[in-house]
Amino acid sequence: MQGPSCARPASRGWLRDSGGDAESDRDIKTHFRVCRFIMETGVKLGMRSVPVATACVLYHRFFQRVSVQAYEPYLVAMSCVYLAGKVEEQHTRTRDIINVSHRYFNSGSAPLECDKEFWDLRDSVVQCELLILRQLNFQVSFEHPHKYLLHYLLSVKSLVNRHGWSRTPVAETSWALLRDCYHGVMCIRHMPQHIAIATLHLALNSYGVELPVGDKEWWKVLCVGVTKAHIDAVVSDLLQLYDMEAKCI
Repeated sequence: MQGPSCARPASRGWLRDSGGDAESDRDIKTHFRVCRFIMETGVKLGMRSVPVATACVLYHRFFQRVSVQAYEPYLVAMSCVYLAGKVEEQHTRTRDIINVSHRYFNSGSAPLECDKEFWDLRDSVVQCELLILRQLNFQVSFEHPHKYLLHYLLSVKSLVNRHGWSRTPVAETSWALLRDCYHGVMCIRHMPQHIAIATLHLALNSYGVELPVGDKEWWKVLCVGVTKAHIDAVVSDLLQLYDMEAKCI
């Protein structure tokens, strides 16, 4: 069965259109909202953090190459979730993705019936997945900051008083900041090591946690080659995302 294309204006009734405004600020807001949709959908599907991060990176890299006015962003997002599950070996059924997405826009509604509309939408998700693969030249495996942040957290924890560490949610805050980085293109603009060290740096500063002073700054010891300018650039981009979040409410 030939499903509808993921190119606009052929979008399903419950898929929201972000409009045809070419202003970059509107596009940034659209991408922010769609990535929030990806994350909430991933949580409801029981996906791990790395597959969700991969879905966001797929989405951002796709729209680096094409205009958001040319394709329905929420359909692309659904296909990114589907593809990310394959890439990260946490396969998710298209039916589950479609039903969770349907509930996202229609709170409290029943799952979609397996009628023509459902099968057309399923075909669109699969067709859009192939489009994403072609646009990205099948380069869909990415290095994420997660493993670096885990290593940095374990290293920093060994330098801090055990009771002081337990009283401050540095680890939880670092992971939350890292997750928030995927709402914007900063997750593909900066090196994963720099994102990891910057989120930890911001979390430590937020709670006033001080590390022992040595010959080098702690972040230079943990991440060879990183500079204060790299950290400041990541933090600046993250703070801009939080400003964007306020505008999207």
